[in-house]
Amino acid sequence: MDNTFIYYIMGGAAGAFVIIALIYYVLSKKMQTSEYKKIQRLQEGTKEKSFSTEVLFQKLYLTYIKIPFIKRYVLKIRRRLEIINIDDEYNTRKGTAKILTKTFAIIIPIIIITIVMTSQNILLMTILLIFELFMIDTFIDGSVDKIDNNILKEQIDFFSEIRHAYHEYNMVEEAIYQVSQDDEKDVSRQGEKIYEILISDDPENELEKYYDIAPNNFLKEFAGVSYLTKEFGDRKVDGASLYLKNVNNITQEMQLEILKRDKLNYVFQSLSVIAIAPVLMLEPLKNWAVSNFSFTASWYNGKPGMIVQMLILLITFVSYILVRKLKDNGSTAMNTKNTENPWQARLYKKKPIKKVVDLFIPKVGTKEYRKVQQMLKDSASPLKMEWLYINRITIAVVTFFASIILFAQLHQVAINYVYTEPTTDYDIIGGLSEKDEKKAMELTKQDNVFLDKFRGKINVTEAQIKNAVASSKYYTDSEDSEIETATKRIYKKLQIVNSEYMKWFELLLAFVFALVGYMGPMGLLLFQVKMRQLEMEDEVMQFQTIILMLMRIERVNVEIILEWLERYSNIFRPSITKCVNNYEAGAWEALEAMKDEVTYLPLIRIIESLQAAVEKIPIKDAFDELDSEREYYQAKRKESNERLIKRKGMIGKVIGFAPMVCLFVGYLIIPLVFIGLTSMSSSFSSMTATKAK
Repeated sequence: MDNTFIYYIMGGAAGAFVIIALIYYVLSKKMQTSEYKKIQRLQEGTKEKSFSTEVLFQKLYLTYIKIPFIKRYVLKIRRRLEIINIDDEYNTRKGTAKILTKTFAIIIPIIIITIVMTSQNILLMTILLIFELFMIDTFIDGSVDKIDNNILKEQIDFFSEIRHAYHEYNMVEEAIYQVSQDDEKDVSRQGEKIYEILISDDPENELEKYYDIAPNNFLKEFAGVSYLTKEFGDRKVDGASLYLKNVNNITQEMQLEILKRDKLNYVFQSLSVIAIAPVLMLEPLKNWAVSNFSFTASWYNGKPGMIVQMLILLITFVSYILVRKLKDNGSTAMNTKNTENPWQARLYKKKPIKKVVDLFIPKVGTKEYRKVQQMLKDSASPLKMEWLYINRITIAVVTFFASIILFAQLHQVAINYVYTEPTTDYDIIGGLSEKDEKKAMELTKQDNVFLDKFRGKINVTEAQIKNAVASSKYYTDSEDSEIETATKRIYKKLQIVNSEYMKWFELLLAFVFALVGYMGPMGLLLFQVKMRQLEMEDEVMQFQTIILMLMRIERVNVEIILEWLERYSNIFRPSITKCVNNYEAGAWEALEAMKDEVTYLPLIRIIESLQAAVEKIPIKDAFDELDSEREYYQAKRKESNERLIKRKGMIGKVIGFAPMVCLFVGYLIIPLVFIGLTSMSSSFSSMTATKAK
């Protein structure tokens, strides 16, 4: 069975898959209608189903959790879905299995296509398969992000219904209870949880627990404002309920966030695919070039082609990671990684490894230690200092040995090319005929006999080869000119074969690559820091909204405001946390220390207003401009989001298209132009020499 037939089968399977997917999509849309759902509910319990997707996903979950490699992804998805599906194990398992099944349905065909297209290049196939493992995380994150975005959109309607219910019952907990009765919505479970917190014996403690597991900051804000209103009561501000006004402020913040996410998704939806695409085009592009321009075969099948392949793969990998980090830099996403006992922690517990790692970690209290510690904080990385250096050392070691293996493979590729490629002069366009190729391969086999005889002998002369050629059975009736030509050809091949061994500078290059790999995690942290700086303005504007909600509530003081800011902060959390911890020792002094630590001017202005509220004026007077200039700040927030999305989009396009540019320029245009010109020059030289004779 040739590759063409396999391609036909895969094409047909892909077409069938697309048709089935379209039918499933149309039917699912029809099944979402209210009439169908009513009929479905009436039929429940009246008949036995022979097949149920509900049962299927539950069984698939039990299967996935038993498989070691897949278990990692199961737990990763669970950590995020557990937050959304509060105490609902059934839906958590169902959602986990559903996401994993969809991911496998996408990734498995890609793996099959990769294996078929790169079956002749084992090294490239191995690298691509490893790379596709990283793609699984992308698909999983995308699926869970859709759920996060869906619950965020549900909150808009949820808060709208809360306002109506509050007008009717005039009680916070009762309004939340009534609106939370809709079982069809994920946000309803969050509403029920908030209701249970409000009516509990220790609502303050239960609220603190909820803050740790809430799906997003807006639900935290809503839960906190609802608690404060229930405890201290509601009041009228400008003839309107302060509670409803705060709920409206949260709703406006959510609308801005939804617009921001939708625009970011639109800008980045294709960049990840564009960044990955070049690695899947390497073999097809190579096959096309060789089949149409045979003179390029020596380049693509030799060392230069393989080196460019590796560079494109490296650039693609880096671009893919950076695009992911750029789209979501950790400012709003929930961290789902296992930070309690990851592989780095387990590795660090081993004494020999601990001793080695400790040699690389800067001494506590040194400038280098403080610099790295600050970078970890600024990037919001969950890594500890020890884990970071384990990553750096691991990457360095893997890079070193991978480089050695790569160099060895490059030498082997060069040798294999000499032994396997047809011995002939290439034409500028087209390839060899079947007859010419057969003749050329016979000549290659003849040359290989002499190569095997003299291989490894450094001091072999042309005269020795000439004697061996002349006395062989292949050239018994040949003329002196033919023997001379064969001798020069074999000698040239022998020089190539004997020169392909590990050299000292390659070992040095491996050390250089290992050093680059060692610095890689630090570079990634620096990139995250730069990306988070773009989010500073957005976070400070969130602070303004929180202060606006709290400033008119009775019994709210500066300390409570700082605790709220700490709860919802990300970029500025270390500074705010330090201020909260030092507040009891001196409020004004703690705020002054935070002001000296931060450099972002809008946050400094907020700190100065808090200082004024501590000693001189009431909180509502200190932040009076926030209320009076609310519309201005809203417009500024929109403009800030637009600017942020534009800057990220520009950076993302540069990074995302880099692999594609490298592919067409480095892997197609340059070989065709350079080698084409070289071949033409060689052809003209041969023609000139022939005419001279």
